[in-house]
Order: sequence, then C-alpha cells, then structure tokens
Amino acid sequence: MKSMSCPIVAAGLMVAIALAGSASSAQQPAPLTPAQKAAADSGRPPYTAADVHFMQGMIHHHSQAVTMARWAPTHGARADVLRLCARIDVAQRDEIVTMQRWLRDRHEMAPEPDFKTGTAAMPGMAGMGPMLMPGMLTPEQMTQLDNARGPDFDRLFLTFMIQHHEGALTMVHQLFDSEGAGQDEDIFKFASDVGADQTAEIDRMHNMLGG
Repeated sequence: MKSMSCPIVAAGLMVAIALAGSASSAQQPAPLTPAQKAAADSGRPPYTAADVHFMQGMIHHHSQAVTMARWAPTHGARADVLRLCARIDVAQRDEIVTMQRWLRDRHEMAPEPDFKTGTAAMPGMAGMGPMLMPGMLTPEQMTQLDNARGPDFDRLFLTFMIQHHEGALTMVHQLFDSEGAGQDEDIFKFASDVGADQTAEIDRMHNMLGG
C-alpha cells in the first residue's frame, strides 16, 4: 500500500494544479483596447464604448442644431427666435469642442462638423452617409425648414427643434441605461448638463409656440 501512495498523491497534486490554472485563466478580464489602456495609463477613469458612441453621436446631433439655428437671421425669424438661435449656436459649438477634446484625449475618432450641411464627418471614413441620431431631422425636413420664411420658419424651427432636443434626451437616457457607461466624471457632468439644459429649452419653445 505504501508503494502506491506516492503516485496517487503526485497525480492528485497535478490535477489540483491543472484545475487552479484553468480557474485562474477563466477569471482573467478582457484585454483593454489600446485607447482604453492609454486612458488607464494616464490615470483617467475608465470609459466604455457607449461613452464613445454618445460623444461621437452628440457631435453629429449638435452639428445639425447649429446649422438650423444659423438660418434664423436670413429666414426672417422673429426676435425671440433669433435670441434662442444665437444661444443654441454659441452653446452647442462650445460643447462640440469639448466633446472633440474628450475623444482626442482618449485617442478616439472625433467627428468634424460641417455647419453648411448640418452633418459631421468621421476622419478616415469618407463616403459614409450622415448619421441620423434620435430626433435629428431628415434631409426632407431640413429642406422644408430652409425653404420657410417669417412666421412659417418660426413655427417649423420651434417644432423641429423640440423634436431635435427630445432626441438628445433619448441619447442621454440610452447612455445612462448602458451598463458601465456614464461613470467618467466628464461624461457624467456633460450628459447631465445636456439633459437639464435641453429640457428647459423644450419648455421654453413650447411656450414660444403657444405665443
């Protein structure tokens, strides 16, 4: 019996070592992407693909809003609509710069806005059609707004911009509903500000339409 004990013990040890090794390998986390590793190495908080998608999509979204707002002075908009459009133009262009900086700091692609067409292009991805995020106007709606003048422009602009802002709120909700997203401090603050600001502007535009 003693002569059999050593081989049995040795075999048991080999099985235990093998099981421990397989358990250890199964628990290894998924490897970081190069951009996520760069962010971790820089000491920044982690971020997710949903965070990147939100920032890139919101640049497209803001680009169209700025284009719509810039039509107001040449399309006979009334005074209060002009003031609203000026605010949207300045605020959302500043936010585009902030979003581009966030993306570039993490070595992610940052769309370049075109305020003449209301679209944004992804570097190195020429030939792709414009991205229509939630609430964005279709090309037909953009043409309809561009052709309107005076009171018709005011009514269409307010109606379409309410639709546009509601789409931005949908994007914010989608971000915070995504697992692990919205934890980055900059992302959380920016998305929260978008939610608060655009909710307030929706209320204001409803009042303007009623007036």
